[in-house]
Amino acid sequence: MIKLHDKLFKPFLGETRILNAVQKMAGDIAEDYKDDVPIFVGVLNGSFMFVSDFLKAYEYPCEVSFVKLSSYQGLTSTGIVETLLDVSENIEGRSVIILEDIIDTGRTLQKLVNLFSGANVKEFKIASLFYKPDVYNGEYVIDYVGLEIPDSFIVGYGLDYKELGRNLKEVYQLNQTNMINLVLFGKPGAGKGTQAGFLKEKYGLKHISTGDVFRFNMKNGTELGKLAKSYIDKGDLVPDEVTINMLKDEVEKNSDAAGFIFDGFPRTTAQAEALDNFLESKDMKIDATIALEADEDVLVARLLERGRESGRSDDQDESKIRNRFDEYNQKTAPLKDYYSKQGKFHSVNGIGQIAEITERLAKVIARFS
Repeated sequence: MIKLHDKLFKPFLGETRILNAVQKMAGDIAEDYKDDVPIFVGVLNGSFMFVSDFLKAYEYPCEVSFVKLSSYQGLTSTGIVETLLDVSENIEGRSVIILEDIIDTGRTLQKLVNLFSGANVKEFKIASLFYKPDVYNGEYVIDYVGLEIPDSFIVGYGLDYKELGRNLKEVYQLNQTNMINLVLFGKPGAGKGTQAGFLKEKYGLKHISTGDVFRFNMKNGTELGKLAKSYIDKGDLVPDEVTINMLKDEVEKNSDAAGFIFDGFPRTTAQAEALDNFLESKDMKIDATIALEADEDVLVARLLERGRESGRSDDQDESKIRNRFDEYNQKTAPLKDYYSKQGKFHSVNGIGQIAEITERLAKVIARFS
């Protein structure tokens, strides 16, 4: 498994299989054009490895040129194909063979055909190393195909995800797991922040801390930040609607995430219902609520030690620490009931080595991911 930006990719096609497909294509085309001098036109950027290996396997005279087209942003096609680099050579009366890295919907192919339709070429053929028959529109005949593959996003051997992965010798497939959305609870000192960081990296999740979201909006003077500040300045609680709208913005800004960790929200049953309603509107849901449980005496000792090291005043008074525990228990109890009725509440032992606790959390997540 490899990670590129925020996505995980699993092995799909090995180097030997790819090179065998390239060599077979070169042999098939050579059989048809060994008495000609064709012009091979590579489609940049994705075809550069394919073209290089193809030309090394093609044993007869030929020429090579390139065009550059673009239609992808991230994981999806924009539907708009731009011509960034045209073939400049005189190709009139010549046999032209397009070397495509991949053909899926056929939008790029349509643009290529249009580029050559008025050039009076002797013959025009299309060769693609990877071909997705399930989504191809079938408008043009694909004359030479290396490997037929299912409709899944791939990287490697020239293909990229947001410009990463082109240099990989093998091809990897997007690890299309179900979106994971978690609510993470934990008493002060239980290691919630540390574990959220590990889960974020392990599963490609976006960690949404309500406190961080509030600080960001207020510091940057957003409309929601100004609204929240107006309540805080009057000594009032910020209405749930304002908080949920901030979270909505965070979710929508991170639509590429494999899921979300909600930290510090919900704090009440009403907030949990509001979160469920919002996620449902996005065809999403909370998969699990995980509470890091720990003996309060152990946590008190941990927080007092942290207070001595950090100077944080709220971690230096045992009575204040225990008051925070009482507040947590009171607020969490109704949420435990709410999520337990949905079969989504899980308790995890939060005492032990960090790696051990991460493994316990992973076992819970494995049940639904």
